[in-house]
Amino acid sequence: MSWTRRESVAKSVGTDTGNRIIKVNHAGEHGAVNIYTGQILLARLTAPHMVAELREFRSHEQRHRAIFRAELERRGRPRCRSYPLCGLGGLVLGLVTGLFGSSAIAATTTAVESVVLRHLEHQLEVLRDSDPAAVIAIASIVAEEQQHHDQSLAHGQTDSFWARLLNPVVTNSTEAVIWLGMRL
Repeated sequence: MSWTRRESVAKSVGTDTGNRIIKVNHAGEHGAVNIYTGQILLARLTAPHMVAELREFRSHEQRHRAIFRAELERRGRPRCRSYPLCGLGGLVLGLVTGLFGSSAIAATTTAVESVVLRHLEHQLEVLRDSDPAAVIAIASIVAEEQQHHDQSLAHGQTDSFWARLLNPVVTNSTEAVIWLGMRL
């Protein structure tokens, strides 16, 4: 196979991977919007001091979702089949953790964002040479995702009952949803 042909095949594989990643990221951002929506609903009662921060985080996630939606439209790709599952799962997770207050809310955000940041870093590495448009879309959200993680971690609840309970459950669930989305 000629060098040009190999380059073309590598670029095509990278674009296919980029398409799947953008679809899954779009669905994941939908889930994140719904996590914050559920948490906001119940935090009004259980953690009112967190509502403004949660609204800010939700607005970031809405913007991230729009970035990935625009990239899907540019590519002529439909949303991921896991989109409704991410939305429903996110809402349920947000409502449940919102019910249990600030410690559960902070633990959930820290766990989700730890997984998300790890995946975003890997995605940037995988796509760096093969799908520059995907790299631009992904790179545009990293700083805000890091902010969500760091602010939630700063609530100092890392050794709380909720952090110990929720961290493995939320981490493994988030990983499973990403794994499933990449295969749909």
